[in-house]
Amino acid sequence: MMENKICKLFGIDLPIIQGGMVWCSGWRLAAAVSNNGGLGLLGAGSMHPETLQEHIRKTKAATAKPFGVNVPMFYPEMETIMEIIAAEKVPVVFTSAGSPKTWTPWLHARGIIVAHVVAGSVFARKCEEAGVDAVVAEGFEAGGHNGRDETTTLTLIPSVRRATSLPLLAAGGIATGEAMLAAMVLGADGVQIGSRFAVSEESSAHPEFKKLVPTLGEGGTKLALKKLSPVRLIRNEFFQAVDKLEKEGASEETLRDLLGRGRAKKGMFEGDLKEGELEIGQVASIINEILPVKTIMENLMAEYNRAKAEVIYGGKYAF
Repeated sequence: MMENKICKLFGIDLPIIQGGMVWCSGWRLAAAVSNNGGLGLLGAGSMHPETLQEHIRKTKAATAKPFGVNVPMFYPEMETIMEIIAAEKVPVVFTSAGSPKTWTPWLHARGIIVAHVVAGSVFARKCEEAGVDAVVAEGFEAGGHNGRDETTTLTLIPSVRRATSLPLLAAGGIATGEAMLAAMVLGADGVQIGSRFAVSEESSAHPEFKKLVPTLGEGGTKLALKKLSPVRLIRNEFFQAVDKLEKEGASEETLRDLLGRGRAKKGMFEGDLKEGELEIGQVASIINEILPVKTIMENLMAEYNRAKAEVIYGGKYAF
C-alpha cells in the first residue's frame, strides 16, 4: 500500500487509475482494477443509461472496493446519466470534454468525489476554481480523444503541477512502472492508464482488436480528425480514408459524413479491423501481450519499485 494524495482521496491502495475508455471499460475491467488495489472506472461514453446502470450494479456485486464512472460531458443524456450515478451511490466521477463547473457542485452536493481531465495548465486552473478534487493531465500520446495543442505528457505534467496544488494524475503514454515513476518525479501524485488495460483479458474490447494492438510498432497510431475532435487511431483502412480527405483539405461536414455513427463500436467492440475506428495510445508499440489485470498491476508495481530503488541506490538509472 502506498500513502499519497491520490490513495487518500479515493481510498485505494495504489495510485493507479484505469482510464474509462469507450468500448473497453465495462464492469469486469473496473472491478478487476479496484480489486487489485487501483481505481477502476466504467466508460459511460459508450453506454446507454440503462446499460450504465447494469454495469454499475455488476461492479458493485464484483468488488467491495471504490470504483468510479468516466463521463464525457458531450454525452446527449447527461441528466439521466448523472441521476443514475447519484442513485446508485457511485463514489467517484471523472468528467471530461467540457467545463468542470457544469457538474462539480451537483456531484459534490451528493457526496461524490470529482476528477476532471485536462490537456493544458489553463484548464487545470479552471478545475481548481470549479472546486474539483483532482486533475488528470493527459498528454497527446494518449489514445482516444485528445488535446488540440498536442502537448506531450512529459511537458504537460510539470506545467500543470505549477498551475495547481490539486492532486494530480498523469495520463498519456504510461504503461510501465518506469513511466509511472517518471510521471511522479515530474510532479504527478499518481497515474491514469488506458491502453495497457484496454488490452487486458478483462477489457470488453473485441478479441481481434486486442490481438491487433501488440502487433503495432512505432508510428502505428496517429492523431486524426482534428477538424472535428482529435482522436488517436490505428492506421487501418478507415484511417487511410480519413488521412486522404484531410490532406485534400476536406471540410468538417465531409469528415463527419465519413465518420458516420457507431464507427468506434464497429471497430473496438465488434472487431471490424478494416472499417472500424480503432483508438489506442502511442504506447501500444511497447505492449506485446494480452494479460490479466492482476498481472498488469503486479508488473506495474514491480517495475516502479525496481526503478525507484535503482535511482536511489545506484544502477542503470543513477547519475
